[in-house]
Amino acid sequence: MNWTNAIMNSKPLQARTRAIVPIVLAALLAGGCASPSYTVTPQMQARAASENPAPAKDDDFPAPDSAKWRQGAFPSLEALRNMRTGMGKDQVRELLGFPHFSEGLGGAREWNYIFHFRTGAGPGYITCQYMVRFNDDVLTNGMYWKGPGCADLLRPPPAAAAPVVAVAPAAVPATKTTLGADGLFRFDGRTLADLLPEGRRKLDALAADIASSASVETVRVTGHTDRLGSDAYNQALSLARAGTVRDYLVQAGVPARKIQVQGRGSSEPKVQCARQAARAALIDCLAPNRRVEIEVSAGR
Repeated sequence: MNWTNAIMNSKPLQARTRAIVPIVLAALLAGGCASPSYTVTPQMQARAASENPAPAKDDDFPAPDSAKWRQGAFPSLEALRNMRTGMGKDQVRELLGFPHFSEGLGGAREWNYIFHFRTGAGPGYITCQYMVRFNDDVLTNGMYWKGPGCADLLRPPPAAAAPVVAVAPAAVPATKTTLGADGLFRFDGRTLADLLPEGRRKLDALAADIASSASVETVRVTGHTDRLGSDAYNQALSLARAGTVRDYLVQAGVPARKIQVQGRGSSEPKVQCARQAARAALIDCLAPNRRVEIEVSAGR
């Protein structure tokens, strides 16, 4: 036996060889993990950054059960945020480790990973696939995700908002608008069909003001009549007219939940009139008592 055969057949050397072979094979199966021996120039990095390869589709990612390391890994989000175009394979491996799939025996232009991310303090996590593509200079020119919400994981957490010191605004006094019933309704009218054109224009303008103000909390609509007629009739008439005004305001955009309706009949007159001999004159004198009052209250 010559010295060469004696060395090759020695048990210590065979043991060391058996230990080294799997490591070498793993490196080869990982896809030519060594970076090229030439120096990476700024021009090469700029070229990689300017390339715009077609984005990877879900079908481009390998099936997870075909991975060489199916358990995947829990990567550092900061490491993933440091990924850029123009990086060599050694730099990618330093951040992310070896790819989890067998990418071929050399010259691989694509590395694939299985990454897990914790969803909270417990053991739960979500799983994503991550792909790194390399150009002809073997520099990264694209990084892609597969999995719902995976790409959003790299977004930085929102900055904490500065505390806002609340200052209570001064109370806003209620505003009251009085609309004469004679200008709103036809004689003895009380329904939407009885509203006069001029009355509709006034209600449209009022509704626009109310609807445009976010601070309005309540709108109180109160109907009033004159003293002519029975108390029961006047109460029903005043309430019906207030209800019609409410319905019109709701149709014009004022939220119904903010409107309160009430009828006062002839109990709150604004003027007192003597009994004129002519009924027409008495009706004209009592006109200010026939009205609808709309009181708008705003919050603080």
